[in-house]
Amino acid sequence: MKMRTTPRQSRETLSTQDRERGKSDNYQDFQTAEGILSSTIPPMQFPHFEKSGQVATPESLEQDTGLNRVSKRQRKLLKTTPPIYHTTNIVTSFSSSSTSSSSTVLSSSASVLSSSATGFISPERWKKLSNIVEARRRLMKEMCATYKSSISRTVTHHHVQNIFVEDKYKLLYCQVPKAGCSNWKRTLIVLAGKASDIQNLKHDTVHNGNHLKTLNHFDQKEAMHRLKTYTKVMFVREPLERLVSAYRDKFENPNDYYHSLFGKPIISKYRVNASEAALKTGNGVTFQEFAHYLLDVHRPVGMDIHWEQANQLCHPCLIDYDFIGKFENMEEESNFLLRLTGAPPNLRLPSFKDRNPADKKTSLSITQKYFSQVSKLERQRVYDFYYMDYLMFNYSKPFKDLY
Repeated sequence: MKMRTTPRQSRETLSTQDRERGKSDNYQDFQTAEGILSSTIPPMQFPHFEKSGQVATPESLEQDTGLNRVSKRQRKLLKTTPPIYHTTNIVTSFSSSSTSSSSTVLSSSASVLSSSATGFISPERWKKLSNIVEARRRLMKEMCATYKSSISRTVTHHHVQNIFVEDKYKLLYCQVPKAGCSNWKRTLIVLAGKASDIQNLKHDTVHNGNHLKTLNHFDQKEAMHRLKTYTKVMFVREPLERLVSAYRDKFENPNDYYHSLFGKPIISKYRVNASEAALKTGNGVTFQEFAHYLLDVHRPVGMDIHWEQANQLCHPCLIDYDFIGKFENMEEESNFLLRLTGAPPNLRLPSFKDRNPADKKTSLSITQKYFSQVSKLERQRVYDFYYMDYLMFNYSKPFKDLY
């Protein structure tokens, strides 16, 4: 569908249009009933605990959800973005009732709370993690109701192309690259019984071995059944830190694909007096050049999954995720999720990286170092580009001078 642009559209809207133009016109739509924001695709039922206020955790750079109020400036910024309207025909309705998974989860929780096996979680910590997960879901619903209420209610193949399916434990995992997706794919492959040793699954095998199917490869009926009854999961990361991690991985290390596809046009457009060698190879893209490319409405090459906004990869305002995890607390939250789903008690998410293992993990201090290479205005504009991710996933501002 072609969409008109206006000068006041945000960069998030424009990047969405870039993606729509690159999308095939012959996708078969998954039709959902009206009112997706009121849980047409219902969440998994978590064990019941008394509700309590969430305390912000420094590991996740997560703000206290009770204090998460949008400022006048933020509200103005978002409301000057014209809503994306679609004309859709709702041809199939689905019952709002779901196949309950509460019994499975409750039995899983009981086994965890009484288990001494690897992956033990104390009752107090279990309750706190449950409250944190529920607070994140509530916040997501609030943000979607406030700022995304006018989007189409139609779930298409495009919206689920990043969701991987694991049928044995009924998991749907939406990949957000640079937020632990390689290790989560390793875990899903083991859960599916397609490998026995998680440590032996190499990076290329995980990403190119066709061990897992994405939801867009199922027909409408099969896909909608899974969306309604499976546990839907995504993990996110502090947006600017994720961006720097992607830049370091793709442009500071040998990578013929990214240097050719992205490096050459970036250098050609943004580098003054570029050398013949740089133009030929695409090697040596600077972070400043990468930032110029990201912020350019007329990019010489399109967006990439490794630095696309997380909310545009997983569409949490269309798909009601049961579990939104944080990369900053990946080990504990992944272990909690695996116990919820009834995974084998000795199975835990691996923490190793076999791609550029000598590189230090991208941290806040490393992120700040890279952003010192761009101007204050460019830093603000990059923050604005990922602003909906900051709001939806409750991350605090990484720099004090951002507004």
